[in-house]
Amino acid sequence: SARGPCPALRASCAYILRVMTPEKLGSSIGAAFGLGFVLANTGALPTGVALVLRVLGLAAFVAVFVLLRRRRSSTGTVPPLEGRRFGQGYWLVVAVEVVAIAVGLALLNGPLHTPRAAVAWISFVVGAHFFGLAAIWKQSLFQWLGVSILLCGALGLVLAIAGSSTGAIDTVGGVLPGGLLLGYGLRSSKRSRIPVAVVPASP
Repeated sequence: SARGPCPALRASCAYILRVMTPEKLGSSIGAAFGLGFVLANTGALPTGVALVLRVLGLAAFVAVFVLLRRRRSSTGTVPPLEGRRFGQGYWLVVAVEVVAIAVGLALLNGPLHTPRAAVAWISFVVGAHFFGLAAIWKQSLFQWLGVSILLCGALGLVLAIAGSSTGAIDTVGGVLPGGLLLGYGLRSSKRSRIPVAVVPASP
């Protein structure tokens, strides 16, 4: 029936939020976006280089989930982790990120006539949004990740304005941030330990 998948989907989401630590959930999201960055921005590179980077990205992505699966043997239940919940602060950061990306892309593809800078702008905003997450979740690692990705995005914007090749812009503004996100996913998946409940904060 049409209603059949809904309870199963809700149950699956509830299970994921219940058993995954913020680090595990962050590892999964970071790895997914990192792989997406790598796959989407290697098209302008030489075929051999692009293939190697895509294989390495996919291998890192798979490794994250292998490590997370191994961590599932660590059992235990603790109360929701205060300060790291997906509450209003988190959603505000995400909302600002989405609006900033949309406005920037509209300007780059319109009045500024610099569409090749799109990936660099996305990386710049993604890097900036990690500062908000670092403040909300008290994770200093997010500050370093934010600085690194933001600098990649900024350099990519400079390359685009200077008229550099698409390959150079995409490598600096897209592939490198993807590698950083995958590296973060690998690191945090190794550090994840005891499952905790992660629930949305009350409005």
